[in-house]
Amino acid sequence: MACSATSTTAALIPSNPRPRAFSPRSQSLPFPNSFTGSRAPLLSRVARSVSLSRASHSRRSFLVKSSSELPLVGNTAPDFEAEAVFDQEFIKVKLSEYIGKKYMILFFYPLDFTFVCPTEITAFSDRYEEFEKLNTEILGVSIDSVFSHLAWVQTDRKSGGLGDLKYPLVSDVTKSISKSYGVLIPDQGVALRGLFIIDKEGVIQHSTINNLAIGRSIDETMRTLQALQYVQENPDEVCPAGWKPGEKSMKPDPKLSKDYFAAI
Repeated sequence: MACSATSTTAALIPSNPRPRAFSPRSQSLPFPNSFTGSRAPLLSRVARSVSLSRASHSRRSFLVKSSSELPLVGNTAPDFEAEAVFDQEFIKVKLSEYIGKKYMILFFYPLDFTFVCPTEITAFSDRYEEFEKLNTEILGVSIDSVFSHLAWVQTDRKSGGLGDLKYPLVSDVTKSISKSYGVLIPDQGVALRGLFIIDKEGVIQHSTINNLAIGRSIDETMRTLQALQYVQENPDEVCPAGWKPGEKSMKPDPKLSKDYFAAI
C-alpha cells in the first residue's frame, strides 16, 4: 500500500471487511453558523509563562519547553489509538507506532461531506509522495464515524467526495483526540482546522489552528516541515522568514548572524 507506515503498524478489523457504503448526509442537514467564520470566541486560556535562562540555552536544542499539560509546541504529542479508513478498509491507527520512524502531519477537520474540507484532504493526498520523500506520514482526523469516512471516500471528487486517498482518515467519534489536541469546539462538537507537525521523537514542533471557514496551505505545511528537518539536521543554524531548501540560513548568534543580514 502507498501508506507504508500504516500498513506495517495498523491492524485490519477482522469482523468488518469492506462494509457497505453509507449514503452521504442529506443536503438539508443544518451546519453550524461557524462555517461562515462567525463563531463566537471562547474564553482565552490562562496565559502561560515560560522562562528561558541564558545558562540553560543550548544550540543543540533551540526550543522552549512549556510547563502546561496541553499539547503545545515543544511538548510530546498526546498518543491515541483509533479506527480509521484506508484503501477502503477499516484499520487501527496508533500514533506512538510511528514514533522513532516517521515525521507526522496530523490535521483535524470539522465534518465529512462539507465544503472546504475535501479541498484540503484531497490536496494532501495529491502531494503525498512529496511528503513520503521527507519520511513523513499524514493522518486526517474528524469526529465522523468510519462508515461516514468510507462513504465519502467512495464518492467521486466531482460530486464533492474524496475518491481514493493515499493516507488514513481517523474516526474520533468520542471526540477525545480533538479534545486532547485542544481543537474541539465544545458547544458544537466539531474540531477546528488544527494542524500539527510532529517530529520522529514524538514532539510537536509546529501547530496552526484555523477557524472553520479558512482552508490551509499545503505549500506552507511542506515548507515548515522542510525547515524543521533542516534545523534538526543542522542544530547550530536557524531558518529565517520564508526560508526554503537551498536558501541561506542563519546562525543564532549576535555576531555570526550578521553574515546572513549582509547577504540579503
